[in-house]
Amino acid sequence: MLNIALPKGRLGDKVYNILKDAGYDCPDYENKDRLLVLESPENGVRYLLVKPSDVAIYVEHHAADVGIVGKDILLESNPDVYELLDLNIGKCRMAVAAPVGYEEDPDRALRIATKFVNVAKKHYAEKNREIEIIKLNGSIELAPILGLSDVIVDIVETGSTLKANNLEVIEEFKDISARFIANKSSFKFQNEIITDMMNKLKEATK
Repeated sequence: MLNIALPKGRLGDKVYNILKDAGYDCPDYENKDRLLVLESPENGVRYLLVKPSDVAIYVEHHAADVGIVGKDILLESNPDVYELLDLNIGKCRMAVAAPVGYEEDPDRALRIATKFVNVAKKHYAEKNREIEIIKLNGSIELAPILGLSDVIVDIVETGSTLKANNLEVIEEFKDISARFIANKSSFKFQNEIITDMMNKLKEATK
């Protein structure tokens, strides 16, 4: 069976419905409750339900053959996997946001709160801008409100959370969406199966 790492939550449900329509149905998924491993022998697939940020780790280390993961996670962790397809779902943007009316002081290091440390470092290295990174794992919007940082680097979908906290996007620099990835060894030895799945996903997401 092909092991598929699916992110738990809304994105995983969206992707599962696409896979289901493509012929990779798994009846247990509808009643998954607290199950983390769901099998459909008749369709040749086993679904592994994992934290979204862990999908690429499972695929890279061959616990899963393929997976669906946000481009933001791929940019941050740079896993050794094949990125096969942009599914064009889960769309958002990687952005810099600041309090409304914020003016940057170019003469000192820019303080940035983010959970995307590597993404932020790369983005500002390209600008040759001196920065200080403050790594946070949640409620990033609080940092500039409380004076912990000047700006934040985060993914933005609708911008409603920013607006509610009197923040605004001052720069968007990367489009983010869900990607279909594969373990390199699996892609070599199960190429036909994985390619077939990829093509079906491509058709379903046109």
